[in-house]
Amino acid sequence: MSFLTHGFDRPFDAAERPARFSAARKAQLKRVGLQALALLSMGSVLTALIALKTAIYVWHLHA
Repeated sequence: MSFLTHGFDRPFDAAERPARFSAARKAQLKRVGLQALALLSMGSVLTALIALKTAIYVWHLHA
């Protein structure tokens, strides 16, 4: 770790630092993250289906 970006008053070793988040907070953040990932995945699938339907429509239009 660079001395320019790290404060001298903080320890370098992660084991010496106290935990930043409690176990309940970590579980909540994990749940929110998984829900956001699922939402983005569903949005991607919906976008792909719309693109496919549009491509089929255009293909039939020119046929």
